[in-house]
Amino acid sequence: MRRLDRETVDRIAAGEVVTRPARVVEELVENALDAGAARIDVEVDGDGTERIRVADDGRGMSAEAAAMAVERHTTSKLPDGDLTAVETLGFRGEALASIADVARLTLTTNDGGPRATSVRVDADDVTVDSAGRGRGTTVEVRDLFHNRPARAESLAAPATEFERISDRLAAYALLRPEVALSLAHDGRRIFATPGSGAFADAALAVYGREAARESTTLDATATVSVGDDDAAVGLRGVLAYPSVTRASADHVRVAVNGRPVSVPALRRAVDRGYGSLLPGDRHPVAALALSLPPWAVDPNVHPTKERVALRAADAVADAVEDAVADALSTADLRRSADVAMDLDAALDPVESEPSLLGDATVIGRFRDLYLLCAVGGDLLVVDQHAAHERINYERLRAAVEAEDVESAPLDPPVTLSLSPGDAAAVEAHTDELARLGFDCDPFGGGTVRVRAVPAPLGRVADADALEDALAALRDGRDADRRDELLADLACHPSLKAGDELTDDDAAALIERLGACEQPFACPHGRPTVLAIGEGHLARGFERRPNRR
Repeated sequence: MRRLDRETVDRIAAGEVVTRPARVVEELVENALDAGAARIDVEVDGDGTERIRVADDGRGMSAEAAAMAVERHTTSKLPDGDLTAVETLGFRGEALASIADVARLTLTTNDGGPRATSVRVDADDVTVDSAGRGRGTTVEVRDLFHNRPARAESLAAPATEFERISDRLAAYALLRPEVALSLAHDGRRIFATPGSGAFADAALAVYGREAARESTTLDATATVSVGDDDAAVGLRGVLAYPSVTRASADHVRVAVNGRPVSVPALRRAVDRGYGSLLPGDRHPVAALALSLPPWAVDPNVHPTKERVALRAADAVADAVEDAVADALSTADLRRSADVAMDLDAALDPVESEPSLLGDATVIGRFRDLYLLCAVGGDLLVVDQHAAHERINYERLRAAVEAEDVESAPLDPPVTLSLSPGDAAAVEAHTDELARLGFDCDPFGGGTVRVRAVPAPLGRVADADALEDALAALRDGRDADRRDELLADLACHPSLKAGDELTDDDAAALIERLGACEQPFACPHGRPTVLAIGEGHLARGFERRPNRR
């Protein structure tokens, strides 16, 4: 523990640390993590202004260091004043002092010696005593903002303030699964993670069984160019399947070098990695921890350390998008059908299979819309329209990039009246339209003659689909918008309810669906396949599994 020199203090974007109870919890948890804690227990009374207690089993401090820790601008974290080499979560050296300035604080710590040290701070009164405690540190904060009535009155409702504490702590729990972290509120346990290091175990503790079983883990590395140097980016985390979504993006959590941060570009990259697996108005549940060299990250751009600046931020975002997309492309995203049959137990998770749908056999149909398939111990129900949409979408997307789509002639040709912009786009995008399966040319006066239209998998699109195709091509510089329009275009020739399939057609549909990059959701994010396990059916009929 040492005092910072004036030059370093002047270079730090310090600001006011304590603005609400959640900030107290965040600072104390980060101190515990920096101290190497394997276990952190957080207790909160009321909205956090009454009492916050954070106990850890980290390295602790000596009596001399503990007394200095409550002074302003002291630190044990900043190496030789070099702000570019920071490898800890905090370094400003003002957290405990700022908390003590607006609350009554008790710090009890032991670095492994026979006795612990207790430092009590109440306004300008600082008392240092011996105490009993094992190795580690406990910080108890009482009467937060007792001497700042305006700040206390500006707080939100107690439930909202605790929600902020819970949400922030959940981020640490999800993104630091190697640490056992617990939260109790008014004496009641809210959640506790085992500290196993497994992201799935942390997701189970925070989100419950459904999200944990409907998820996959990510573990990847990438190399990005940063100026004249290369930086290694490590990416680890957990991604919930598209069957588990939220209305807001708040549940996409990202950490950079161990600290949960708000980096909108990285959050958007996670969304893009899910691509068309999600409905347009939904967001995924994901926790992604990035590790980068310290020189590639500036953690000192925000007074509360909520944000960081990344060198080569676009390249890092691209690496995140690719890693998320790759992880989901190798996961089995079939959704388990909710057939409760008055049973309390949820369906067992469906394990990934190398062949995905390759071994599925069509055994029946229901209402000329759903195909019933058997694979292993599961009964699969396939929505033929959603499945066909996925197939058409991926073929159309490939056609825009390289491969041609089959087309069908129109006899006689159809004449369409288009806007001047669309009519001009027909000439500008003749080759791209041909790859999409259209044969058309301007006919004068803003009209276009259409001689052939796309017919992927033998289904013929309407001539009106040309307008959707033109919109996609004209807006092709925006990949997200283009994919959205291609998804709409894919709907035109897709099978509809009531369309009958021969056995060969049904088998071909399942085979082509299994060959898709993302077979388990249509391009609008709806599921294509629901799975009902044999064991679940057996329980519903009160049979023993595998007994006839």
